[in-house]
Amino acid sequence: MPQIRVDDIDLCYELSGPSGAPVLALSNSLGTTMAMWDGVAAHLRGRYRILRYDTRGHGASATRDTETRIEDLASDLLGLLDALGIGRAHLAGLSLGGMTVQAVAMAAPERILSLTLMATAAHMPSAQSWGERAATVRAQGTAAIVEATLGRWFTPAFRDSSSSALASIRDDFVACDRTGYARACEAIGAMDLRARLGRIQAPTLVIAGREDPATPPAMAEEICAGIPQAELVIMPRAAHLLAVEHPEATAAHLGAFLARHCGPRAATGAVPFGDGLENRKAVLGAAHVERSLAAAGRFAGPWQDFITRTAWGEVWGDPRLPWKTRSLVTLALMVALGREEEFKLHIRPALANGVDLDELQALLLQTAIYAGVPAANGAFRWVKETLGDALDAASGA
Repeated sequence: MPQIRVDDIDLCYELSGPSGAPVLALSNSLGTTMAMWDGVAAHLRGRYRILRYDTRGHGASATRDTETRIEDLASDLLGLLDALGIGRAHLAGLSLGGMTVQAVAMAAPERILSLTLMATAAHMPSAQSWGERAATVRAQGTAAIVEATLGRWFTPAFRDSSSSALASIRDDFVACDRTGYARACEAIGAMDLRARLGRIQAPTLVIAGREDPATPPAMAEEICAGIPQAELVIMPRAAHLLAVEHPEATAAHLGAFLARHCGPRAATGAVPFGDGLENRKAVLGAAHVERSLAAAGRFAGPWQDFITRTAWGEVWGDPRLPWKTRSLVTLALMVALGREEEFKLHIRPALANGVDLDELQALLLQTAIYAGVPAANGAFRWVKETLGDALDAASGA
């Protein structure tokens, strides 16, 4: 993952999505990394230009052992936006991330298109308890509190049924830098944003988990009472890390809210090569694209430039159709035209763009009606050849 230096701290980030789409910046919770957004981002992929980053002292972002306030974490995010040339963005954060984006909206309201606050608070008593947690982690590391933390983060049903997701979160938590975690705890303990909530003028969505013991719905209601344009969603059967426990539902609430506040989306128009290249790598994978460019040579070089700027910059960068829709359209056209190589190239990217196997099957059945049975028959074979045993495993065969 690339890094950018902001206020003498190297922040690890990922920026992906149509070059012409609005930016959605996601801020992670205490003790996690940007990976906590994987499920949510998958459902929003191709609709927005998604910026994820590791909060300082978390994941691959650096830290420093100096006094840290929530305002400092907000300054990190603003600095990241500045460094990437992003003027305005939709912001969303969970827990510590939600506190961070509240502080951003208070400090720079002109930069905010909308605000989504998940499982968070404007004040978290008490400073003493957060100080004690920080001291424990400084002395023993995050492994000392991991089981108690996961007990607050997830419902018993999720802990019993989602071992792989739980293991990934546990690994990231245990690997969290003890100094970075402790400084974030101290920042939370010293935070009180309640008196400034009225400064937030952006449309705001507040999401709480009904079974969240860490930031219960009452804290969400307090935020809503202080922000003029806030609306509240309480998710059933959800605890604290609701974006991990219920990524599809979280993305549905967030996506519907963002759609109401995005405004009209214009066609992309002429796009620099670099923007098209970024879209192309995000959809097809960097390794494939780099091989294509390296193999082009002098003769095919202009062709690679053309398709990168036009197909991947202007068309795939146009935010009026999300990438999932574009993937479905592309696959259907390749079936109708009998383009086996291109069809196979786009199968895995389609799955990454949110097309599930049931939808892929339904698409191929429809192509039999409009493009002919032989064309669809070939496409079913191409899917099998591309996905192999993974197709049968996913289908329960």
